[in-house]
Amino acid sequence: MADPSSYRPKPGQIPDSPGVYKFRDEHRRVIYVGKAKSLRQRLASYFQDVAGLHPRTATMVTTAASVEWTVVSTEVEALQLEYSWIKEFDPRFNVKYRDDKSYPSLAVTLNEEYPRVQVMRGPKKKGVRYFGPYGHAWAIRETVDLMLRVFPVRTCSAGVFKRSAQIGRPCLLGYIGKCSAPCVGRVTPEEHRELAEDFCDFMAGRTGTYLSRLEKDMHAAAEEMEYEKAARLRDDIGALRRAMEKNAVVLADATDADLIAVAEDELEAAVQIFHVRGGRVRGQRGWVTDKVEAVDTAGLVEHALQQLYGEEKGEAVPKEVLVPALPEDAPVLSQWLADRRGSQVSLRIPQRGDKKALMETVHRNALQSLALHKTKRASDLTTRSRALEEIAEALELDSAPLRIECFDISHLQGDDVVASMVVFEDGLARKSEYRRFQIKSFEGQDDVRSMHEVVSRRFRRYLQEKLRTGEWDPEDADAGGEVSEDDGRPKRFAYPPQLVVVDGGQPQVAAAKRALEELGIDDVAVCGLAKRLEEVWLPGEDDPVVLPRTSEGLYLLQRVRDEAHRFAIQYQRNKRGKRLKSGPLDEVAGLGESRKQALIKHFGSVKKLRQATIEQICEVPGIGRKTAETVAATLAGAVPAGPAVNTATGEIIEDETPASAGASSERGTEQ
Repeated sequence: MADPSSYRPKPGQIPDSPGVYKFRDEHRRVIYVGKAKSLRQRLASYFQDVAGLHPRTATMVTTAASVEWTVVSTEVEALQLEYSWIKEFDPRFNVKYRDDKSYPSLAVTLNEEYPRVQVMRGPKKKGVRYFGPYGHAWAIRETVDLMLRVFPVRTCSAGVFKRSAQIGRPCLLGYIGKCSAPCVGRVTPEEHRELAEDFCDFMAGRTGTYLSRLEKDMHAAAEEMEYEKAARLRDDIGALRRAMEKNAVVLADATDADLIAVAEDELEAAVQIFHVRGGRVRGQRGWVTDKVEAVDTAGLVEHALQQLYGEEKGEAVPKEVLVPALPEDAPVLSQWLADRRGSQVSLRIPQRGDKKALMETVHRNALQSLALHKTKRASDLTTRSRALEEIAEALELDSAPLRIECFDISHLQGDDVVASMVVFEDGLARKSEYRRFQIKSFEGQDDVRSMHEVVSRRFRRYLQEKLRTGEWDPEDADAGGEVSEDDGRPKRFAYPPQLVVVDGGQPQVAAAKRALEELGIDDVAVCGLAKRLEEVWLPGEDDPVVLPRTSEGLYLLQRVRDEAHRFAIQYQRNKRGKRLKSGPLDEVAGLGESRKQALIKHFGSVKKLRQATIEQICEVPGIGRKTAETVAATLAGAVPAGPAVNTATGEIIEDETPASAGASSERGTEQ
């Protein structure tokens, strides 16, 4: 790793003007490209103390060996040059979106003498009019099939067209009226081009005028008793309306806009774009990217705009672009988009109405896209096998860790301290094996001590299960005998993992390893994954194991860690919520929600239940004598709330209303 101070430019050497800069590594490869209003201020931010930089930025500046820059006249020029350099050099630390599929578009080849309608993928060609992209090619073909009845434009390949012209006989579409057959001279090149342009106008959203014209012609034909012509026009109108229905109206004011939404986590981001033309969704596409640079939502939006419109001109850039967050240089981006369109472009965040509602739909699609991407990556057998092999190699394990358990601690400022254990087998989550723990041995916040307690409890239960089956001799170890804190029944932890992962660094790893050693367990590997730099820590090692960012092994460890974090936070929040809403009956051990409700329904309130005898409590369906005794003893030990007082008269108000089974402070009506 290079020391950034070794290649830091001298003071005053960097100009205080707009420009674009490149970081290069020791092999002169460009690893990062950026732009700035002021090169001096921006570059100075990279050469502060590395410990104060974002982890991804710190990795970049320590990988780089030199920096250079180019001064430009305006910020718009800087934006354009940045896009060009990213495309040219493909820097490893720049966000680069990749399509999660190759989206097809509907294309009309206006650059040919006889324009052709077809499905196209890949880069756009000059002189071709594009509509879309669409999610599926069959959706395009269904739309085209309906519209060819009204706009019989050529759809055949060059070979078929040439052969039909040679033999003087059109193809099948020419015979059934879905092609005007320019190959045999039924229409002139000018007439066929006019059909193609009408087709483009209709696809671009200018539908009202054309439908009105067809309806007028239909009524005129009917008045002149040309019923066959009127019927044909009626069917044409129906076909066009069915084609329009495939793209539902989402914006009532015939808006031309692109809506961009972003879904992201710490490691990856998904972008979804809806192309709305004439108030209808005419196309959809999506990208997924690794977050290899320190970038927020606004930065992801800026990169998406560059990739989406970097090669576009004219009407391909809409009048309005709606985004979830405005980039820092929003006015510059608006000007850049306007230059590409040739007229004003509005770049803004939708605040209310149909546009905001549609943006929420686009965001839901982005969330689903990100989840699907992660699921596909995780479910691929070859990828999972490679990930496990990479982990085994990096941690120097004897074999691939087919069962991985990960532990995480969660609390809110030291209160409601809980822990989670998640299990991955063969690289996939096994949710039926997940467990959660309350920290019992002490009060307050101490993640290291909590980790030691949780790992000890988990493996003590494992030893207890081995003792039960006769697989273990407990002479020199304490099997414990602890039961679950949830329902009083013992939980089985019969299967040991090959690898224990803890969320944290050296202290947490040392605590987990110490817990295993105290129980005499020496055949389970331990590691920790620290969030700051995604470093893997091993017990007793001063330096971490650094896996490449592209490593499938690292990706699997991150998924395991993130899942443990999610499960712990969910439990901690639920526990805190129950505590805030808890009532006297919540203190009764083994009393579930159904029997709480039965008691309240029978007696009407906690106050009356507290006054009842054990025999009266036993009359409630589902309540035995032992449970009744527990309820009576618990309520007798609970301090009842003070009586309510009418502040106007000083009278004590009798509480005859039923308390909620879960919240004694909330009052309800008689049930």
